[in-house]
Parts: sequence; structure tokens; C-alpha cells
Amino acid sequence: MLKLVVILVQIGGVLGVVLLHVAYLTYLERKVLGDMQDRLGPMEVGPHGLLQPIADGLKLFFKEDIIPAGANKIIFSAAPILVLIPALIGFAVVPFGRDSLHIGPLELKPVITDINVGILYILAFASLGAYGILLGGWASNSKYSLLGGLRSAAQVISYELSLGLALVGPILLSQSLSMVKMTEAQGGGFWKWFIIVQPIAFVIYLICAIAETNRLPFDLPEAESELVAGFFTEYSGMRFAFFFLAEYANMILVSCIATVAFLGGWHAPLPFLEFIPPVVWFIGKVYLFLFFYIWLRATVPRLRFDQLMAFGWKIMLPLSLANILVTSTVVYFLNR
Repeated sequence: MLKLVVILVQIGGVLGVVLLHVAYLTYLERKVLGDMQDRLGPMEVGPHGLLQPIADGLKLFFKEDIIPAGANKIIFSAAPILVLIPALIGFAVVPFGRDSLHIGPLELKPVITDINVGILYILAFASLGAYGILLGGWASNSKYSLLGGLRSAAQVISYELSLGLALVGPILLSQSLSMVKMTEAQGGGFWKWFIIVQPIAFVIYLICAIAETNRLPFDLPEAESELVAGFFTEYSGMRFAFFFLAEYANMILVSCIATVAFLGGWHAPLPFLEFIPPVVWFIGKVYLFLFFYIWLRATVPRLRFDQLMAFGWKIMLPLSLANILVTSTVVYFLNR
């Protein structure tokens, strides 16, 4: 019974923290973009606009929920949930820190569960999100939504392959699919982080992760100027909010994976800095990736769809296969 309570508390805690970060990531993005464009960003709701995410959430909650004529109501309603749940469920295997928190008889670990196929678990559930986008676009009975859904499916399939192959390098080096063991294999200083010996895999992962989350310069499925927001053109109210939450939750999730696979997870860059709590290092690295996302949105123009597909199949895929070939050969001879 106590074990069940611990698991439920951990799941509730992780979900609460992730959703809080999702809400304030939208605030951070608007502030950073405002600064880069020489304007203030949100300033009216609360001091320096700090309550703006709450105001946005309340607005979407009370907004009229419209289902377009001719839409498939069941699939139209289920699609946003099918996108949001896979985005949240991946956090179950992410190790956020090293030390457990003790509250009376309860021991709260910094990871909900450590399974020996953690990376495969995340990749499998993350790929389900594409079905939600595709079904939402099809069920809306709108040509813009359908085109957005088809674009997203093609984009996700193209880049998911290279993204998975980019993670094979860290898996070979740590000899484990567990996120916890992958983090432990990089302890002792930044020179042991996998980004040092896998720089090509890191760049491939970074580019593919941006494409997977439909962010600029790869936001073709939403392209406002061409598809009027794409697959969620017809959505409003809380269903629109679910798509929004899923996008930002996916951004945080791919940043967590990059932190674990390439930047040493919760490890400090130098041994004498280990006195700083590991969770602080983890959050700092994740926000470094998130800032990179926002910076790209402010500076890089959107690609054409044919350029996007050609880049994925003709450059990213051969490069990731070559990286695996070289890495596996080196690991084989080193372990002989």
C-alpha cells in the first residue's frame, strides 16, 4: 500500500512540475522573443506579466468549444488527448537528479521508474503523438487541417528514424538502454560526457528533435502563412490548449533526453562543483536547450517542405548511419 502511495505521489509531483514548466515556458518564450525584437513582451497581468500563463489558461478554459460541421466528432475530440498523453508519459523514465527525498516513511526518488529499455520506451510513446496530429487533421473536415496533418506525419516519420539512430551512439558507449545507467556512465567531469566523443550524433539529434516538435525552422505542419495553423486550425478552447501543452511538453522531453544522452544528465561539469544539487544541473542543462529553441524561432526562417524532406533523407539519415558504423567499430576494437 505504501509503495502504491509513493508511486502516485511521484507521478503527481512529476506531472505537476512538468505542467508548471510548460505554462511558464510560454511566458519565457514571449519574454525572450520580446527582448530579441526590442519590445517588452507580457507586462499587464501581475508584476512583469508573471500571471500571464494563468490568464491564458483561464481564457482557453472558458472559451467556446466549437466542433465544425461535417467533422468526425469522436476522433476530433480524441485527437488532442492522443497527442498530449504520449508527450507526458515519457517523463516516467527521466532521472531528474541523484538524491532521494525522505518525507517520514516515504522515499521519493528523482525518477518514477528505471526500466532497462527506457530510451525505447520514450521513442515508442513519442511516435504515437503523430497519430493524434494526423487524425485531428483528418477529422476536422478542412483542407488546411488535412494538409497540416499529412505534412506532420511525413516530417515525423522522416526525422524520427535519424533521431533514433543518433541515440545509438550513447547506447553503445553506455552499453545500456536505461536512462539512469546512461547518466551514471558519464560521471566524473565534462570530458566523460558523450557529446565529447559523439559530436555528430549530438548535432543530428538536435536538428531532428526540432523537426520532431514542429518548431521553427521546421514548423511546416503549422505554417500560419500557408495553412492557417495547419492541423489545429479548427480547434478552440481546451482542445486547442491540449495541442499547445503537448508541443511545449515535447520540447521539454526532447531537451531532457539530450541532457541525459549527451550532457551527463544531473552530473556537474567539474568534480569540485558536485556540492551544487544535481537537480539544479539537470534543470540548467534542459533550459539551455529550451533557450536554443527560442533563439532559433527568432532568427531562422522557415524551410520549404521539399527542402525539409530532402535534408532528412539525403543528409541526416546517411550521416547517422555512418556515425553508427564508425562508433560500433571503435567500441568493438576498444572492448577486445
